[in-house]
Amino acid sequence: MCGIVGVISKAPVNQLIYDALLLLQHRGQDAAGIVTMQGTRCFMHKARGMVRDVFRTRNMRALPGLVGLGQVRYPTAGNAYSEEEAQPFYVNAPFGIVLVHNGNLTNAAALKQELFAIDRRHINTDSDTEVLINVLAHELEQAARDLPLTPDEIFKAVAAVHKRIKGSYAVIALIAGYGLLAFRDPFGIRPLCLGEGEGAMGREVMLASETVAIEGTGHKAMRDVAPGEAIFVDLQGRVHARQCADHPQRHPCMFEYVYLARPDSVIDGISVYQARLNLGETLAQRVISTMPPSEIDVVIPIPESSRPSAMQLAHKIGRPYREGFVKNRYVGRTFIMPGQAVRKKSVRQKLNAIGVEFRGRNVLLVDDSIVRGTTSKEIVQMAREAGARKVYMASAAPPVRFPNVYGIDMPTRAELVAHGRSIEEIRDFIGADALIYQDVDAMKRVVRALNPGLDGFEASCFDGEYITGDISSADFEMLEAQRRQQPDDEDEMQGSRLALQDAQDRA
Repeated sequence: MCGIVGVISKAPVNQLIYDALLLLQHRGQDAAGIVTMQGTRCFMHKARGMVRDVFRTRNMRALPGLVGLGQVRYPTAGNAYSEEEAQPFYVNAPFGIVLVHNGNLTNAAALKQELFAIDRRHINTDSDTEVLINVLAHELEQAARDLPLTPDEIFKAVAAVHKRIKGSYAVIALIAGYGLLAFRDPFGIRPLCLGEGEGAMGREVMLASETVAIEGTGHKAMRDVAPGEAIFVDLQGRVHARQCADHPQRHPCMFEYVYLARPDSVIDGISVYQARLNLGETLAQRVISTMPPSEIDVVIPIPESSRPSAMQLAHKIGRPYREGFVKNRYVGRTFIMPGQAVRKKSVRQKLNAIGVEFRGRNVLLVDDSIVRGTTSKEIVQMAREAGARKVYMASAAPPVRFPNVYGIDMPTRAELVAHGRSIEEIRDFIGADALIYQDVDAMKRVVRALNPGLDGFEASCFDGEYITGDISSADFEMLEAQRRQQPDDEDEMQGSRLALQDAQDRA
C-alpha cells in the first residue's frame, strides 16, 4: 500500500505535490519522494521517513518545474529498509521515464528473469516497481517507431504491459518531454482518480490514489481511472484516455473501505465513510442474533477507523455510544509494526482507557478488523483493568484468514489469528467474553449497494479468492520465506512508523 500523485500545471508543482503527499501520508510512512521536470531534465529527492521529515526548504528549492509526481511508500515487497527502493524510480531510455507505483506484482520474480534474458535489462533491487518501470520502458521502446511519441503509441505500450504483468498496480509515470501517464490494473484493485482545477497560473490536472488528495488541494475530483484504462496528460494539459485491457473488471480492494483509505475519500464511486456506516449496520444485526442488546451497557470504538461502524451499530441496537479510549496521535498503526514485541508495546503507548466508561459495565468494543489479534488482546486486557465487568468484541470486517498478495502487509498465514482457528478459539486467544465478526457476504452486499455497477471486490484476505488467478500455495511459501529473511534488528527500525497518524486524524 502506497500513496501516489502526479500533477501538470502552469505554475511550479513542488509545493502542490508536497501538500498532496501530506494528505496521503496514511498510505505510507516508510519513505517519500518527489520528482519534477523542467524542460526535459528531471529533478528528484527521496529518502526514508515521513513527508515532513524528508523534505526541507533546500530540497523543495531543488525541485523546479511545472510537472511532477510523488509517492509515500509503505513497503510490501523488496527490502523495507533500503533507501534505494524508495520511489520514484528512473530509467533513462527510452526518453527518460520516472515512475511511482501503488500495488504489488505477483509475477515479479518471473518478469525479472525475463527482462534479463529476453529484454536485456538489468534489475538492481528487489523492488517490483523497478521491474514494472523496466517493462514499461521496454514496451514504449517497442511501440515508438518515430518521433515525436504519440498518445496512440503510449496506449499501445500500456496494452502490452497489461499482457505481461499480473497483480495489483496503480501507476503514474512521467515521460520526459511529453507528459504524465497513468494506468490501473485490469481489475482496479488499487485506487487511482483524476482531478482538475484552476491554479494561480491556469488549469491544473492531478492524478492521485484518493480523492482526498485532489479535493484537499483545492481541485475537483472528476472520476476514477477505470480498471485497465490509461490516461495520458500532455504538457499542455490535454487529457487523452483509452481502455488498454482486453477484459477489464471493477474489483476494488475491500480493505480500502474497511481500513486503509481515509473516510472522506470516495473510491470507485463509493464513499468510504458511508461504506463504514453500512458495515456497522449489518454488524448490528450480527450482534442482535448473538446476544440480547440489553446485555450491553455501552458501545465503545477502538480509534480511529471503527468509529463510523461503531456509531451506526450503537444506533441500531439502541445502546449508548461512548468514547472509551484516548489515542496518542503520535503513535502509528499497530498492525504494520515490524515485530510482535514492538507491536504489543505500542498498543499501550497508543491508547489509554477512560476508566469511568468501563467501570462496572458490560462493554462492546468495536474494531474495524482483527488481523494478528495482538492489538485486540491488549485492548481487551486494558478494558478489564479499567474495571469492565464483561468485555465483548465486534469486528466490522470478517475474519482475516488468508494472506494478501496485492499490496497489504499481511503475507504470512502464521501471523493471522483467524487462520486455522475457529471463532471460539480466536475469542479465547484475545480473552473476550464474546466475539462477533462481520459476515463476508453481508459485507460485500452492503458496500456494493453503494455502487451496483461494480463487478465485485478483491476480498482475498477474507474469502481466499485471488482474482488474478495466478496465486498458489508455493507463492505463500515464498512470501513466508522472504519474511523470515528480514533482518533480526528490524524492531529497531520502527522510528518512522511510530510517527504515523491514522488517516482519520488528518480528516
